[in-house]
Amino acid sequence: MTILTLFLSFFILMLIGVPIAVSLGFSALITMALSTPIPLSTIVQKAFTSIDSFTLLAVPFFILTGVLMGHGGISKRLLNLANVLTGFLIGGLAMVTVLASMFFAAISGSGPATVSAIGSIIIPTMKQQKYDTGFASAITAAAGSIGVIIPPSIPMIMFGIIGGVSIGGLFLAGIIPGILVGISLMLTAYLISKKNGYKGTGKIPTFKAVLKATNEAKLSLLVPVIILGGIYSGLFSPTESAVVGCVYALIVGGLVYKELSWKKVYESFAETAMINVTVIIIVSFSVSFAYLLTIERIPGTIATFLVGLTDNPIMILLLINLFLLVVGMFLDTISAIVIVTPILLPIATQIGLDPIHFGIIMITNLAIGYVTPPLGVNLFVASNIAKVSVERVIKGVLPFILAMIITVIMVILIPGLSMFLPNLMNK
Repeated sequence: MTILTLFLSFFILMLIGVPIAVSLGFSALITMALSTPIPLSTIVQKAFTSIDSFTLLAVPFFILTGVLMGHGGISKRLLNLANVLTGFLIGGLAMVTVLASMFFAAISGSGPATVSAIGSIIIPTMKQQKYDTGFASAITAAAGSIGVIIPPSIPMIMFGIIGGVSIGGLFLAGIIPGILVGISLMLTAYLISKKNGYKGTGKIPTFKAVLKATNEAKLSLLVPVIILGGIYSGLFSPTESAVVGCVYALIVGGLVYKELSWKKVYESFAETAMINVTVIIIVSFSVSFAYLLTIERIPGTIATFLVGLTDNPIMILLLINLFLLVVGMFLDTISAIVIVTPILLPIATQIGLDPIHFGIIMITNLAIGYVTPPLGVNLFVASNIAKVSVERVIKGVLPFILAMIITVIMVILIPGLSMFLPNLMNK
């Protein structure tokens, strides 16, 4: 009865248009009032303790780093480097979009931030070059999903906190799968571009041109080296690395590139505050929701059900991923991680899966949710930038969703793709 009340109230609230964070909190409140002897003050206690975390401070600082980089001219230099490296290929600007998103993903840790930073520059350019607006928006939205796979990644931080898993290990494990997602999107964009006659610049870059573009972007490319290198060397924690990234972004954007004015700094802090408030509210109320799931032993019940269906670990993983694909369509990534991790992580460990490997499977899968309706945030960001209907973006993004699903299956079937670097560092 408790679980029926919890989920029924949650879905009813969502269907009538109540924001997800509020739906999570109110469904927990209704369930506690009607079906459990738990004091209602527990919701407040759980909400507060869930955000009273030093590790969680990494989230706003990584968001701020990405926003400062976007306002400080970093994205322009990364786009220029990507253009030199891949612009000459068939569908050159589409290739540039993916490669630049991969570069920016190693800075921002956020899917929508990556779409906004790269899309605001590349989509108008693609439209000028006679690319279909739906295709331009779709490749930008899909490429933005890499922002949560290549480290640093805000969802990885959340998974690490909720599941008690090494965040540094997750960061390492996400590098190869993130690159694979990028390659799969490039291949798909190449085939579509070849069919539609989208050509590149036709000029294979000279070594001098590559060297010049790399030199101009060198301070931008140093960001992931500083952040990730500091974590893996033990010089500072993920939270401290996020702060270092903010300071570096301020120095480079303000003093070196001189594109980060005081007004832009203020706008960056304001934008970060608005994004972070949303994340924190979702996290706080999601924990209350997850608390009820735990005390009702739902994770164990679902684990028993899945194991009862089949004892084949691969089949169980495929069922889990099918479930995650559906979840990603209706919940944002942060909410999904907070709610679903306590349910699925015990199942993964029960079938012998490394928690880090499962974390990458889960995050790569949920990244697809950024481009799947009805909640695909990247779709709306790209649609807004391109001034085109969301329906056209959805139509254009379908081949890229298929490419991402194939990549997720590869990550499931070949554990070495995600575990090679963590195992290498542990030797």
